[in-house]
Amino acid sequence: MLRSGNPALGDNTFTTVAAFDAPSDVMTLQGAVNKSFILLFLVVLSAAMSWVFLPTLVPPEIMLPTIFGASIAGLITGIVVVFKKNVAPVLAPVYALLEGVVLGLLSFFMEMAYPGIVVQAVVLTFGIFFTLLLLYKSRIIPVTENFKLGIAAATGGIMILYLVNLGLRLFGAAGIGFIHESGALGIGFSVFVVIIASLNLVLDFDFIEKGAEMNAPKYMEWYAAFGLIVTLIWLYIEILRLLSKLRRR
Repeated sequence: MLRSGNPALGDNTFTTVAAFDAPSDVMTLQGAVNKSFILLFLVVLSAAMSWVFLPTLVPPEIMLPTIFGASIAGLITGIVVVFKKNVAPVLAPVYALLEGVVLGLLSFFMEMAYPGIVVQAVVLTFGIFFTLLLLYKSRIIPVTENFKLGIAAATGGIMILYLVNLGLRLFGAAGIGFIHESGALGIGFSVFVVIIASLNLVLDFDFIEKGAEMNAPKYMEWYAAFGLIVTLIWLYIEILRLLSKLRRR
């Protein structure tokens, strides 16, 4: 059984789409890697342009609604991709551009508050990515079924906790304090989330490799790349949150 904690790469994702026999019609590992780099480039390009141009073009009072609007648009786009996988070649790049806007503005404000934090977060994100990729390729980390189940359960628990916190805040409550606090509990929680987000990368690597072995349709290269970018964006944001908590102390 294929399993990933990433909601975009869940159980049976590849087994629920038709497989093809012609080499030109099937997903390949190299194809998924190439698509991942394309989406990553779009995220970085959109984030860089948002960082440079939007703060000078958009009034400060509209910045937060801009981040919120881009986040909602990205979420809707992502949900459509998850449920309509064959549109991934079109909508995965759209998702990457929208999330780039969010990351660019979020990074801009974090850098204003904590100078140097963005470089640290980027270095840590890609450091973790390449380290785990090396460990995965070397088979040092055994991707067993229990490992997959554990990471998937932890990821689901974190997502539920975030949704509960968001719901409380929307209704005027204070929310779940330790998610945002910079005390020992808050920092410990952020460290835990960063670890789980990081381990999701291992599941994504395994998922993509198995999908290529199963001769999934060509468009699944874009879908698999989309799932990997979802995890990378999550990891970067969580590292930013952790570093900001450490700075506040």
